[in-house]
Amino acid sequence: MKILISLVVCAVFAGGCVSNSKVSNKKAVSLFDGTSFRGWEGDTNKTWRIENGALVGGSLKQQVPHNEFICSTRSFTNFVLRVKCKLAGDVGFVNGGVQVRSKRVPNHFEVSGYQADLGDPAWWGCLYDESRRNKVLVQSDIEQVNKVLKRNDWNEYEIRCDGKRLQAWLNGLQTFDFTETDDSVEPGGAIALQIHGGGQAEASYKDVFIQELP
Repeated sequence: MKILISLVVCAVFAGGCVSNSKVSNKKAVSLFDGTSFRGWEGDTNKTWRIENGALVGGSLKQQVPHNEFICSTRSFTNFVLRVKCKLAGDVGFVNGGVQVRSKRVPNHFEVSGYQADLGDPAWWGCLYDESRRNKVLVQSDIEQVNKVLKRNDWNEYEIRCDGKRLQAWLNGLQTFDFTETDDSVEPGGAIALQIHGGGQAEASYKDVFIQELP
């Protein structure tokens, strides 16, 4: 019976089998309808647009002046998030990220929170603490990441937040498993998608699905 239960848990989360994890009876729901900004807020006049069913931030023709984020209008605490992402550009600092449990910094363009990073030479798969501790919390193994990463194409992040534990898989490869030890860090927040400033770059995101956990 124990073996059967473990197999069921693995089947539910195809990105990897997670031990001692909660299983939700809630279905995964889409956070982005592919055609509108409904449920999202950000600079939709200059930075963010919708192209071919994806949220696209930045430009390949001119430098992105500073970090920009598009954020979910809802907050989430415990969940499994899946999102496909693509990064394009080769001029300046080409970078983006998928943020969880995040919030906007008042009167500023920045968003504070955990970020599953996108970018070379070794940012893909890292866990960064954006506009809070401003440091890499977990460095990914770039040699292993390079075996699964599809540069200039779509890649899929699966991010699991359950209590103080955060885990991520990039195209099925687990890149971090982090447990928060700072009790002052808020346990919930928005989902945020980033295009980093300083490069002629585009970050694209689509197929954004979330399954809330108990």
